[in-house]
Amino acid sequence: MAISAQDVSKLREMTGVGMMDCKKALTASDGDMDKAIEFLREKGLATAQKKAGRIAAEGVAYAAVIDGVGVVVEVNAETDFVAKNEKFTDFVHDVADIIAKEDPKDLDDLLAKPYPGTGRTVADETIEKVQVIGENIKIRRFARFGKGVSVSYVHMGGRIGVLVNLETDLAADQVTEVGKDLAMQIAALNPRFLDKSQVGQDVLDEEKKIMLVQMENDPKMAAKPDKVKEGIVMGKLRKFYEENCLMQQEFVKDGSMSVEQYVAAQAKALGGSIKLVDAVRFEKGEGIEKKQENFAEEIAKQLSK
Repeated sequence: MAISAQDVSKLREMTGVGMMDCKKALTASDGDMDKAIEFLREKGLATAQKKAGRIAAEGVAYAAVIDGVGVVVEVNAETDFVAKNEKFTDFVHDVADIIAKEDPKDLDDLLAKPYPGTGRTVADETIEKVQVIGENIKIRRFARFGKGVSVSYVHMGGRIGVLVNLETDLAADQVTEVGKDLAMQIAALNPRFLDKSQVGQDVLDEEKKIMLVQMENDPKMAAKPDKVKEGIVMGKLRKFYEENCLMQQEFVKDGSMSVEQYVAAQAKALGGSIKLVDAVRFEKGEGIEKKQENFAEEIAKQLSK
């Protein structure tokens, strides 16, 4: 039977599947919309399994505070376009809600949690989204702060998500600006440590070793007494802290003070205490090796099918 463009468009709107696949489904189902949806779901399961092996290094890093609980989560897809897809965005927000409310202990536990309103688990719903959106989708990692005051920040529409957790005797809305400033500093400079107290002795020993070797390789420095070299090393370590530790970094919005000094000044001005407890920074695709696509070859393959 003849399949109308209106029916194809309607099926596409209902499923999010491509036009050609919708037309094939309607043709195979003699125009029956319900059967066509079932056809696509069955076909989609196979497609989802096939796509599961493809590299997902795009997507979003999303951070939010939900009913006082801080959540940051990275959900990956194959292309940057999907990050703007409403179905994908809704899925990410739903996953963040589940993390906030269910407090999963790890990723496997999260995937086993029920996905509200579907009768499916989060893992099953992820497969469902792969079918509908047409790309491999993976929940990669998450963090959750259930205590204290959390402040979230999302940079460049989801390229970076930061969650800051504070301990304070002030109201949450009083410290939001401080938390946001810290989150923006973390997003911009990506410090290795939150405070110099977190720098282990092994890291310091390695830095000292490198500095001493550099001085030995410099004719002007090699002849200096060991005591002088040690003093130079201590000065360089202060610089190391300033470059690698958030609280010792120069405050981006006011270079006349460190981040530590900024937080102390704000706490004093507000008449309370503010302490940075923890912070998490996720950058989408961080550490994932991206596949270099040959688009001409990919198009040729599609045309030959």
